[in-house]
Amino acid sequence: MSTADTLAEGPRSEEAAAHPLDNPVRSSLTGPHARFAERRGRILRYPPAVTPWLALPADPDGRDWDDVAALAGPGGTVTIAAFGESPPDDWPIVFQVDGVQLVDGTVAAAPDPEAVLLGPADVPEMLELVERTRPGPFTGRTVELGAYLGIRRSGQLVAMAGERLSPTGWTEISGVCTDESVRGQGLAGRLVLAVAHGIRERGDTPFLHAAASNTNAVRLYESLGFVLRARPRFLSALVPPHASAARREDGDRTAARD
Repeated sequence: MSTADTLAEGPRSEEAAAHPLDNPVRSSLTGPHARFAERRGRILRYPPAVTPWLALPADPDGRDWDDVAALAGPGGTVTIAAFGESPPDDWPIVFQVDGVQLVDGTVAAAPDPEAVLLGPADVPEMLELVERTRPGPFTGRTVELGAYLGIRRSGQLVAMAGERLSPTGWTEISGVCTDESVRGQGLAGRLVLAVAHGIRERGDTPFLHAAASNTNAVRLYESLGFVLRARPRFLSALVPPHASAARREDGDRTAARD
């Protein structure tokens, strides 16, 4: 059975998810990004102001979904990345997307002379670029997850790419976007290679995710030397109002279950 088949079915135990990229959000929040982790029982998530991703264990049961509901609250949105399990049947699905997970194969990573490091002071411009280009989840504190690089033209930020998930030994390249006014100039590819260079410099391996339907982006990443590892699914669901009735007392629910 291939890795992609395993992801499609969903691993049934923590031991089954042997590779950090099988459940990359959980691998990040139990590893290099542990400082961001919000926890209830076996459920981990990033603060929503940082990024919306939530992580379940490899073998979620009803108690785990109760904890998801408690973290998100009735009517709250739950966003799950690269994981095979589905939420309970009565949780409305907001979106569900088939994706690809690509890893560094023969990427010719290199710094870019035009790229500048972006930080908190640049967040308003970054959010404006995200609003124009819709690269995926990016919020006011996403920049805290890793290094973001941008390219400016006439003082305006027109392209960027940076780091998001961080499983041990790996770093995800994300937030890749280019303003329509400069598309076709190769800026996205240059920034991906520059971010990949920084990742390699500290000893990690670059990887990234894309929607399978975004064939232009997938072709670009493959042309840069990324290769397909898996075909994960991404979904977002709403916690139903009645889910709050299933909550337990905090003392028992926060006991270690890992």
